[in-house]
Amino acid sequence: MDTRRLVLFVIFSMSILMLWEAWQRQHTPIEITQQISSNAPMDNSVPSQSTSAAVVAKTEMPAESDYKLLSGQRISVMTDLYKADIETTGGDLRRLELLKHRAADNDKTNFVLLDDSAKPMTYVAQTGLIGADLPTHKAVFTTSATSYQMQPDQDALEVRLNWLSNGVSVDKIYTFHRNRYAIDVTYEIKNGSANAITPAVYYQIVHDNLSNQGSKLMPTFTGGAYYSEETKFKKLKFADMDKEALKLSSNDGWVGLLQHYFVSAWIPKDGLVRNFYSKKINENMYTIGSKSALATIAPGASLVVPARLFSGPQTKGDLISTAPGLEYTVDYGWLTVVASPLFWMLSKIHAIVSNWGVAIILLTILIKAAFFRLSASSYRSMAQMRELAPRLESMKAKFGDDRQKMQAAMMELYKKEKINPMGGCLPILVQIPVFISLYWMLLGSVELRHAPFFGWIQDLSAIDPFYILPILMGATMIIQTRLNPKPADPLQAKVMTWMPVVFSVFFFFFPAGLVLYWLVNNVLSITQQWYINKMIHAEALLKKSGVKH
Repeated sequence: MDTRRLVLFVIFSMSILMLWEAWQRQHTPIEITQQISSNAPMDNSVPSQSTSAAVVAKTEMPAESDYKLLSGQRISVMTDLYKADIETTGGDLRRLELLKHRAADNDKTNFVLLDDSAKPMTYVAQTGLIGADLPTHKAVFTTSATSYQMQPDQDALEVRLNWLSNGVSVDKIYTFHRNRYAIDVTYEIKNGSANAITPAVYYQIVHDNLSNQGSKLMPTFTGGAYYSEETKFKKLKFADMDKEALKLSSNDGWVGLLQHYFVSAWIPKDGLVRNFYSKKINENMYTIGSKSALATIAPGASLVVPARLFSGPQTKGDLISTAPGLEYTVDYGWLTVVASPLFWMLSKIHAIVSNWGVAIILLTILIKAAFFRLSASSYRSMAQMRELAPRLESMKAKFGDDRQKMQAAMMELYKKEKINPMGGCLPILVQIPVFISLYWMLLGSVELRHAPFFGWIQDLSAIDPFYILPILMGATMIIQTRLNPKPADPLQAKVMTWMPVVFSVFFFFFPAGLVLYWLVNNVLSITQQWYINKMIHAEALLKKSGVKH
């Protein structure tokens, strides 16, 4: 295989690798395993592992034979980050509008993350207590107000709901914090009855399997996810929930729901033994959550059960500060080890220049500088092959269809001229993992969502509205094709001619930030390759001149 064919092979291979990675992210089966942890941390409010497992086994979740969300009274909450609706039935968080993020298809309305409208999305955060007729997500709470607003001088806003029955009082308290997407959700249980109670607590997310699936060309993952120190980060598709329900016991971790750019995750109290579960509750609705046994509450005693709900954008800093492993929800696939440092570098550059588009350009320049010598070796090899093209053509005419003699003559020529026909491709192969990592990093970074560059590019995560960047990208590919050695095979020549057109069509549907990276990379590559071609051509002319003398 000669260098030209290898270059073609590398281009196709890179495309196939990207498509394969996308397919794997959508179709790789997730193992659902049950692992029992030991040595749970204990205090006066946390039962032992064996006690927890026994109690949870006896406590059944509320029946959902005819599933529907029950209505009560809405409580509206306004903070610096959220416009939220809490339902008095269950104390569910039914709607969550993100004030700092615009809707995907409208720059005037805010992005709605949680919603119970079922048009088509249903996405609700629920909690409940099980045992001794305690309030589940179907119980009705009362509240002292139906509207809450965080004031400019407030760092936290508390919304308290109350339930009372048979002497047992339960307060469910939402605490919203300024500039934080982590919401504290706390139960205060006071046992005023004559009998001891041993409750269990559950936290769950209800979601449909139809919304937020992305496009056919750019599919995105929407489904369950969970994390523990033993299992690490796992994703769980709705289709996998059909086949086998999630059953996992752990002393740590979280469980939640992922979609492109955003995540909601329930994070129970540290040290509390938790049982992660999933369930299909009707044709298109699923729930994923965590259930834990609590300590026995004697008559006259009380128990405080804290937890957190992270519900917001997948910004690295917020994820890392909220819970261990939550940062893995920004999933770069099998090249995370490369993509994560690239995003760290991109973030540092952005902190200086305050423009994500400029940061992408500068990161591209840095990466190009890092691979400068490898690229130079590749371009030098291709330039030498370009200079040999006339001699190869004459050899082809001389040997005709005798491929064996032609191959032998070519090898002899390469040896004489000290040219490695593989030299043009091996450096490119080394760079492919970086290119793919950048692809997934730019595609998955919520920081680029609705981030403007300049002029007509007002959202680096969306396609170029006027397709200017993809057209320029195609033009640079045509220039690169002309700088490379012309394939002797007519079929290869036609493929190389049409390649820029085909790739341009694909880039019409790629995010502008990704196209910007490729465009800048191509411009830098063209500049380097043109200079090396010119230098090698000058060396060839000097060599010919020396032979004549």
